[in-house]
Amino acid sequence: MKKSDFSPETQMLGYGYKPVLSEGAVKCPIFLTSTFVFKSAEEGKAFFEMAHGKPGHEGEEMGLIYSRINNPDMEILEERLKLWDGGGAAAAFSSGMSAIATSLMTFLTPGDVLLYSNPLYGGTHKFIHHILTHYGIEVIGFRAGQDLKEVEKLLVESGHAKRLKMIFIETPANPTNDLIDIEMCSELAKNHSTSKRSVLVAVDNTYMGPLWQHPLKHGADIVLYSATKYIGGHSDVIAGAAVGSKEVIGKIKKTRTFFGTIIDPHTSWLLMRSLETLKIRMETAAANAEMIAMYLSTHPKIEKVYYLGYVVKNNPEQEEIFKKQYLSNGAMLSFDIAGGEKEAFTFLNNLKHIKLAVSLGGTESLAEHPASMTHADVPYEEKQELHISDKLVRISIGIENYKDLIWDIDQALEKVKVPEKEIIM
Repeated sequence: MKKSDFSPETQMLGYGYKPVLSEGAVKCPIFLTSTFVFKSAEEGKAFFEMAHGKPGHEGEEMGLIYSRINNPDMEILEERLKLWDGGGAAAAFSSGMSAIATSLMTFLTPGDVLLYSNPLYGGTHKFIHHILTHYGIEVIGFRAGQDLKEVEKLLVESGHAKRLKMIFIETPANPTNDLIDIEMCSELAKNHSTSKRSVLVAVDNTYMGPLWQHPLKHGADIVLYSATKYIGGHSDVIAGAAVGSKEVIGKIKKTRTFFGTIIDPHTSWLLMRSLETLKIRMETAAANAEMIAMYLSTHPKIEKVYYLGYVVKNNPEQEEIFKKQYLSNGAMLSFDIAGGEKEAFTFLNNLKHIKLAVSLGGTESLAEHPASMTHADVPYEEKQELHISDKLVRISIGIENYKDLIWDIDQALEKVKVPEKEIIM
């Protein structure tokens, strides 16, 4: 067996790193330098020509120039990131939002149309509606559950079908776990692509991490991550990533260089460390989530549990999507508490171990109130339509003992006083 045939979790322990170049250190050092010395002026010229994509250097390997362009820690991290999704290349960023913003701005220009799925993470929603539109980009939203014909009709009726340039989806959706068919979006993109205009599909895969869903295999062109979440996994870094073909990622990297949204060496090093334990962390969290979802699903003060393990119960029309796209039920769940904001806040304020904080994918469990926190800027009417109500609570399940988490949730629910008529019996 060749080393290139090893599983991703094995290759996370050394892929892309050559100890001989770093005094034999078993782990990659942190290269805290802003710039790099060229062996000659000719070499420096060649590196810059490659960085700017000038022809004549096909097959050559670009060297190190400046840490806004490249850095050993970042390059090794990117080599490892691409393995999980089977991409040709990866780009690392200073945050998940910088990965999303840089990728979208690389391919969208004034007059273009972006088709996006609902619901989205609140930060992405605001970027699409308040930043992209400021630059003359039209945005059209569609809902989970709409099939190809319905989305095609939506595009045609908008009068913008001929200007479609990108489809951006978040699946599972944050915070309701709604599913979007990636293959459907890929087919839609192909239907609207021409010899002069290629429509790309970008997927925010943060909820599933690199382990449980691989969008490129279903026709996506770009996979996006908030690497702060499962990739980082310890709630101690802010980072982002994009994975795709060499051609697509190459274009994104050029934009990243001039936007300055590159990841720093120390964060790159921390992410390399975290990638070594990615699989065992995510699998433990998923096993815990299953037990907690079971507990919540029978609790009299819980009206509904939004969890991938309950796709058939909650959204039977999405069962086929789940079967073909997902390798796990994941570790994210949300639930409606009988009542409203008051009851949800009472629950959150009485948690003793689970932290009241936004973010997800860390080793510790976190709980938050989407309607007033992560999705606060989404218009009220839209939140109601997307089931992001005042009674919705989101929990990112960590790697603790699940019995302790259930105890904590149970004692917090005991403090919630729900009117008799609203308790589910």
